[in-house]
Amino acid sequence: MANFNIDAKQDMTYDAIVIGSGISGGWAAKELCEKGLKTLVLERGRLVEHVKDYPTMTLDPWDTELRGGLTPEQKARHPQGGRVGFIGEMNEHFHANDVENPYTEVKPFLWVRAHQMGGRSLLWGKQTYRWSDLDFEANAKDGHGVDWPIRYKDLAPWYTYVEKFAGISGEALGLPQLPDSHFLPPMELNCVEKHVKSRIEKDFPGRNMIIGRVAHLTEPINGRGKCQFRNRCDRGCPYGAYFSSNAVTLPAANATGNLTIRPFSIVQSIVYDEQTGKASGVRIIDAETNADIVYNAKIIFVNASTLSTTQILLNSTSNRFPNGLGNDSGELGHNLMDHTYRVGAMGKVEGFEDQYYKGRRPNGIYIPRYVNLQGGPQSDKFVRGFGYQGGGGRSNWGAGANEPDFGADFKDRMMKPGPWEFFITGFAECLPYHENKVYLNKDVLDKWGQPTLSIDAEWGANELALNEQIRIDAKEMLDRAGLKEVIDFDNKHEMGYGIHEMGTARMGRDPKTSVLNGFNQVHACKNVFVTDGACMTSSSCVNPSLTYMALTARAADHAVSELKKMNL
Repeated sequence: MANFNIDAKQDMTYDAIVIGSGISGGWAAKELCEKGLKTLVLERGRLVEHVKDYPTMTLDPWDTELRGGLTPEQKARHPQGGRVGFIGEMNEHFHANDVENPYTEVKPFLWVRAHQMGGRSLLWGKQTYRWSDLDFEANAKDGHGVDWPIRYKDLAPWYTYVEKFAGISGEALGLPQLPDSHFLPPMELNCVEKHVKSRIEKDFPGRNMIIGRVAHLTEPINGRGKCQFRNRCDRGCPYGAYFSSNAVTLPAANATGNLTIRPFSIVQSIVYDEQTGKASGVRIIDAETNADIVYNAKIIFVNASTLSTTQILLNSTSNRFPNGLGNDSGELGHNLMDHTYRVGAMGKVEGFEDQYYKGRRPNGIYIPRYVNLQGGPQSDKFVRGFGYQGGGGRSNWGAGANEPDFGADFKDRMMKPGPWEFFITGFAECLPYHENKVYLNKDVLDKWGQPTLSIDAEWGANELALNEQIRIDAKEMLDRAGLKEVIDFDNKHEMGYGIHEMGTARMGRDPKTSVLNGFNQVHACKNVFVTDGACMTSSSCVNPSLTYMALTARAADHAVSELKKMNL
């Protein structure tokens, strides 16, 4: 694929270094390479090449010994990440080893990591929604956190830019709180989802139910095939139908001839030059040999994922920055956010027994935020808001897994689909609390002798109030939609379950209260850019990855422009 910097004679100097190869790191690599910069991508994990390294992409459950379950040895590698319930035999190889990469939960926090080329872009849910000024103005309006240094108009053209290349399927609605994207044709709701949609939109004016907006191709583009509705995305997609760094941005970067990838590179710190007032390079530890190596570059993009990025910045100390690179404000490591999850309602839908659906659509429905909108219903119980994801379907032959039965009649019964069911679960915005923080733990070291992170964060009263409303509204909507045996639920959980960790190196207008400026540059070290989730100043209630993509493309454009002007 790309040039690999793994030989004894190594190039030590590049125009740009990108730390991390996940969603934002892949975009940084593509943009910098396409703009002519010789770019080194440092990846702490192994190489994963598109298609070649997707060993389970075509396997059926009966093709594996444990039918998707984990061996005791595999479970032992994921004592923390395994709590989320997403790790199985088919994707375990894409999840980081918690034992080799420990962290300390001062308060319970689930940190799901993926240490390989492509990072979590091989595992993400692919829900892609633009933020609006409702989100970018929220902090300034209600006084929580600091004001974003940008607004929707600053990011709108960059949303369009990344959407055209990534490929986003969805339906235009014209809602101010959920701006429309540049869409490929939407996936289709099934018959029960269409029925529930009509009931909710009739009985609850202002509430819309749409097919999810996702980074799945419904038409081939740029040599990538369209989604085959296999719903095996977290094994790697051989068609390149969903967006991942491995299938989309890294191949584009490689096509320029400017990309070099160095795997097994544990970034120890960013090297700061006291004379120039700039970062001069990145110090790594070779994960296989433990060699200490420094690579030099004019600009550095830190895209290791939210908490790993902040861990690197905190560990990058110097006379100028004794508490971590760019930490003049003392905000580095603070204001950690996530989305609440696992709260909602479910029930059965009568009728439609003569209908089914084709394939395994890797997407569900979405109900955009409808509370605390300008000119809409307001709540005095909480600030901000929430949206719902979910979907409808029929139980199938898997329903017989726990039945103590056998024989021809049992087999015939299992071939008949079960009743229709429908569920929704809410995602609520988390406020940026200063006390929700991470910091270096020098008493607990990782496999390579480096300080690990301690995570001290929990939901506040506002998030708990949002969750309560999510539960109440979910049950009311499903009851009014005519579902039977409706059950509301709140599967209480710690932060991290949403796997949307954000903040800890936030953007802001004032260097005294933030780490980054409006172009994602470290205020006091302008040639270092942070464009992954660490940069986020608030969390919205929609999935953040599309915003990371747009911020990264915008920052890369600015970086190259400033480099040409000799400002970096």
